[in-house]
Amino acid sequence: MDERTALTMLAERLGPVGDDAAVLDGLVVTIDMLHASTDFPTGTTRYTAGWRAVGASLSDVAAMGAEPVAAVAVYGAPAFEREDVLAFVDGARAVCEVAGGEYVGGDLDEHAEFVAATAAVGRTDTPVTRSGAQPGDFVCVTGTLGRSGAALRLFEAGDHDRANELFQFEPRTGAGQALATHASAMMDSSDGLARSLHQLAEASDVGFAVDPPLPIDDAVEDVATGPEDRLELGAFCGEDFELVCTIPESSLEAARDAVSIPLTPIGRVTDAGHGITFDGDPMPDRGYTHGE
Repeated sequence: MDERTALTMLAERLGPVGDDAAVLDGLVVTIDMLHASTDFPTGTTRYTAGWRAVGASLSDVAAMGAEPVAAVAVYGAPAFEREDVLAFVDGARAVCEVAGGEYVGGDLDEHAEFVAATAAVGRTDTPVTRSGAQPGDFVCVTGTLGRSGAALRLFEAGDHDRANELFQFEPRTGAGQALATHASAMMDSSDGLARSLHQLAEASDVGFAVDPPLPIDDAVEDVATGPEDRLELGAFCGEDFELVCTIPESSLEAARDAVSIPLTPIGRVTDAGHGITFDGDPMPDRGYTHGE
């Protein structure tokens, strides 16, 4: 079974699951695992891997509107090379300095391939879930889309310096906290914009009407082969770790004023029967899938 089928099965056993983090007594808790074969292309430095792995968990904290508190990581590899381990930890500490919270350690383990498992804890009394979107709300995204897709193309082309730079994304923890009092629903775009919209729609029992243009990252222009490829990298590639949120019309301007980065309305929440459309056409449920 694929990841989403497995999550559905677990929901039947464990109860409601599916938000970016679990909520427990004012804390949010999340855990992630990234593998060399699926998450770290050839040319990814261990510094970037540490940044990106811990950043992925901090992004989940951001999506709940929580203040980051701490992060830990497991570093698994066939051998422990001094410079690699130190670089990984330096990257993990650096992303915590950017996003907030403290890197407090972890574990080392031998493994057949390089793998990083990370967990993060945040604090909030008013978490934002995926289930509060209402018809008429605006759907918005922070920052720009396609940054990671552009990086993957650059890794393939051998431009590893630029690719590593793009892979070192900034978790939107500050924006998440600022949006928490305005957003009716929120998640991060780690699986891609299109898949995130389908997940939000399922959780809130709504639809979305999305209109171009999307806020595509400038780096996409350097690698895309045309408009269709540009859309592919921006909407379907995934791993951008921006926030996708729904905001009531009455709160939109206040929400945009509250964040220090661009917050772009890209469409409206509709009734569930409308489905998810982009420029009037059905938007496929396609994006990043763990394990592929």
